[in-house]
Amino acid sequence: MTAKPRKLPPWLRRPLPADESFARTENILNSLGLKTICSSANCPNRGQCWARGTATVLILGDVCTRNCKFCSVATGKPAPPDTTEPARLARMAKQMGLKYIVITSVNRDDLPDGGAGHFRDCIAEVRTQCTDMKFEILTPDFRHCQSQAIEILRDALPFVFAHNVETAPSLYATARAGADYEQSLNLLKLAKNGYGNVATKSSIMLGLGETDAEVEQVLKDLRSAGCERITIGQYLKPSPDSLEVVEYVHPDRFEQWKHKAAELGFSWVISSPYARSSYFAEQESTS
Repeated sequence: MTAKPRKLPPWLRRPLPADESFARTENILNSLGLKTICSSANCPNRGQCWARGTATVLILGDVCTRNCKFCSVATGKPAPPDTTEPARLARMAKQMGLKYIVITSVNRDDLPDGGAGHFRDCIAEVRTQCTDMKFEILTPDFRHCQSQAIEILRDALPFVFAHNVETAPSLYATARAGADYEQSLNLLKLAKNGYGNVATKSSIMLGLGETDAEVEQVLKDLRSAGCERITIGQYLKPSPDSLEVVEYVHPDRFEQWKHKAAELGFSWVISSPYARSSYFAEQESTS
């Protein structure tokens, strides 16, 4: 798909962060050598989230084994998992005084367990330092080892289990090469069936050329997979080599999708142009 660059509409313009809390978060992350998806994926919410003292930590390195065209994370051959990372993550959580942490990773198709064991180890180590911590994990699709990964992660419960389908299946070949829509739905279903009361969550982007009918079908598919939480946000081109934006969706339409998602049975919905998978993830409800 090709599209001409579009001028950023006024509702998507934000000032650069210049807050003491932002600087403190940045200093802690840098001093401990930790990566965040906020920086690696050029997230537009970095200033707001860091100023609130929250960050989505990127474990298992910042080199992905895939090359999704909506994402700016580097692709290539990643380094082996760093065994010191869980301890550094625990120190970060303690220094920042966090009560809720989101942990995500690049795709690690090179690892037999897709990185599930490292997720487990990170959670276990943070819990030893911060006993009241609540966790959300945003996982890759564990393409070759879904059942194994779900079993490994059982030792790290409780957490919110999130995995993003990202877009409509018709756009996967363009935007999410190497992934499979049904496989992503299956992972969410495995988590829901395997973990009982654990909340499952996903996220989709608008503005890549999807139709309204496709968005509604994705929402229905996610509900059929047992998914209860959803974020719906605007795709923004994160790097010169990423896909162009096909449409900047007006905030009113995001509000309409919020109501539709609630109508379909989602219990937790954030739908706005700047919504991302971990945006205000610490909120107990969205009402």
